Amino acid sequence: MGLAKEHEIHTRRLSRNLGVGLLLAFFVALVFGLTVVKVKVLDPKIAAQEVQQ
Repeated sequence: MGLAKEHEIHTRRLSRNLGVGLLLAFFVALVFGLTVVKVKVLDPKIAAQEVQQ
């Protein structure tokens, strides 16, 4: 039996899944970035240097 031609719905589903995946990756990167910034601000060494300046 040969390979069957993909139905049009599979193409639409793939593009939708890629869009959702990209949005999820962006959200994860955003949360990670905000966490890194927050941790740096709470670091006592960095906070002490900022107070002295």
